[in-house]
Amino acid sequence: MSEFTNVTIVREANVYFNGGVVSRTVIFPDGTKKTLGFMQPGEYTFNTGAPEIMEILSGELDLKLPGSELWDRIGGGESFDVPANSAFTMRVHALTDYCCSFVG
Repeated sequence: MSEFTNVTIVREANVYFNGGVVSRTVIFPDGTKKTLGFMQPGEYTFNTGAPEIMEILSGELDLKLPGSELWDRIGGGESFDVPANSAFTMRVHALTDYCCSFVG
């Protein structure tokens, strides 16, 4: 889906890691939320509350999911699931555009 209709956009930006990661929240009529964001190259660890689906729209990063000691290479057009109440780390190698869907 490249376009969302009939949504509410929260005007204030979500800014993480001194501006290394910035996103905007999109709220759908049924109350579900997504964030649309952009990551600069760097290493970032995020903590989750709800489960998430991260779609990488463009860019390239290495990903370390909870419970894994291995890094996986992820690029534009790929996605990954993150369990609730966990942490995951990304080593972003190139400017990366993403969409995060909060599940549950």
